[in-house]
Amino acid sequence: QVQLVESGGGLVQAGGSLRLSCAASGSAFSFKAMGWYRRAPGKQRELVAVITFGGTTNYADSVKGRFTISRDNAKNTVYLQMNSLKPEDTAVYYCNAEQMVTLYKYWGQGTQVTVSS
Repeated sequence: QVQLVESGGGLVQAGGSLRLSCAASGSAFSFKAMGWYRRAPGKQRELVAVITFGGTTNYADSVKGRFTISRDNAKNTVYLQMNSLKPEDTAVYYCNAEQMVTLYKYWGQGTQVTVSS
């Protein structure tokens, strides 16, 4: 059974930094893409950043230049370095992984990020 375990969320002041990690386990295949989504209170879930197995990245306009996504394919782990955090970045952040071969998408349980002004 595939599991995604996130860590690294917390409370930080505006302008600060956090690093999220998501480790995938139990998969028979590597992951075609891994990424981060977020859901702020009262809003729909939105894509934050995604990275392919080959290292191609894509970011939401709102985080470009502030957030950096990376991955360790050997460890099936994806990271999100978040710098210059703003109160509007406050949300529950979810890890997502699309499995090769099956193309099934798995989700983590979510980790809270709160940015105080």
